[in-house]
Amino acid sequence: MLPRPTVCIQGLGFVGAAMAAAVAGAEDAGRRRFEVIGVDLDTPEGRRRAAAIDRGQFPFHCPDDKLQAAIAGAHAAGNLRGTTDEAVYEQADIVVVDVPLDVTDTDDAGPACDFTGFEAAIRTLGRRLRPGALVMVETTVPPGTCAQLAAPILAAELDARGLPPDGVLLAHSYERVMPGPGYFDSIVNFWRVYAGHTDEAADRCADFLSQVVNVADYPLRRLQSTTASETAKVLENSYRAVNIAFIEEWGRLAEASGVDLFQVIAAVRDRPTHDNIRQPGFGVGGYCLPKDPLFPAVAARAFLAGQPLSFPFSAAAVETNRRMPIANLDRLEALFGPLAGRTLLLLGVAYRPEVDDTRSAPAEAFVREAARRGATIRCHDPYVRHWQELAMDIPDGLPDPQDVDGVVLAVGHRMYRDLDVAAWLGGARPFVYDCDNVLGDDMRARLRSLGMVVESTGRGRGL
Repeated sequence: MLPRPTVCIQGLGFVGAAMAAAVAGAEDAGRRRFEVIGVDLDTPEGRRRAAAIDRGQFPFHCPDDKLQAAIAGAHAAGNLRGTTDEAVYEQADIVVVDVPLDVTDTDDAGPACDFTGFEAAIRTLGRRLRPGALVMVETTVPPGTCAQLAAPILAAELDARGLPPDGVLLAHSYERVMPGPGYFDSIVNFWRVYAGHTDEAADRCADFLSQVVNVADYPLRRLQSTTASETAKVLENSYRAVNIAFIEEWGRLAEASGVDLFQVIAAVRDRPTHDNIRQPGFGVGGYCLPKDPLFPAVAARAFLAGQPLSFPFSAAAVETNRRMPIANLDRLEALFGPLAGRTLLLLGVAYRPEVDDTRSAPAEAFVREAARRGATIRCHDPYVRHWQELAMDIPDGLPDPQDVDGVVLAVGHRMYRDLDVAAWLGGARPFVYDCDNVLGDDMRARLRSLGMVVESTGRGRGL
């Protein structure tokens, strides 16, 4: 029996750790297809993640039973391990690159990226990989990164080793990972786009993905270049960010004119061409949407010098979404009066429902600004025990609402949607402000019948 190909996952964040489980779980007639090694940096956090993978545990909160079962099953089968030793790349037939790439502070020339970490990751592969290995970049990058940055780095490192500069194959296939209950399926039961720096690289990439993804139901889509694949990822995230930002101004109109925008949007969604229109909310967070719309401008600056390109819609969407939690705070203050000396209970600090991820969570801006205005903020989230960005410990159980002036529903966690808010409040009568359409019509009416003032983002007063 031939040995199984070895796949290294470079970077064990929210995407890489899940990808490691998915690849390790791939089977053919009951036999595991790959030996999988998850690799992270030799830092405290990198060691923690690698050690968790090595124990058969997902390194982050995970509400998805399928993903938990996949990683535990791979550990039991012995084809998944974690390490911080980069020497393992010498064993690799395939490397999936899942390292972070952030947008740095903008200046007069526009947004930019610090490519240092990404370049170092690719350089490591060029120094270690055997000829014929495939490098598949999953990281979201500015269009042109693979062709104009990664490929030359690999070629230079191979040439320095006396190997053909095209001896390692390079491809791009972006992830569409969605942490939450459908975490695992967002990898194995979802559509994938891919492209190769060469035709051979594209073919190898397709062969690999076809062994991990359910291509019978979710066929692969091949694009003509890695730059096209990179563009597809950035465009789809930018589209979503612009769609969200677009609704922000309509939410303010609805509030001012006494309209329930959620009813209006439900009517608009009846038209099939408009069924993905977004709705008012608390804000935009996570790793992707706050930065990805800036990548076209980064690409123009880094790879297309002299081209007169601008991206005003994308830039405006990022700024509008960044301001959204503050706009919610402004309306809350307009409805209920100055915050100085008052205590607010914020329900939900993660950036989206059913996850514990607080990266760029809109709650951070909300809490910081509310505190600056003199409010005392208490927080709860069913999944977050320590809020790293604010160095704040968060209680496990719902806090006692008796001594708070207002309750702000920020994230539509299932716990809050299923909560009998009236029963939980008991005799307390704080104002309630719903930022994410968490409360149903019946609950809003019930709370008002008890004498409470209940208002919502995207709705006129009393709706």
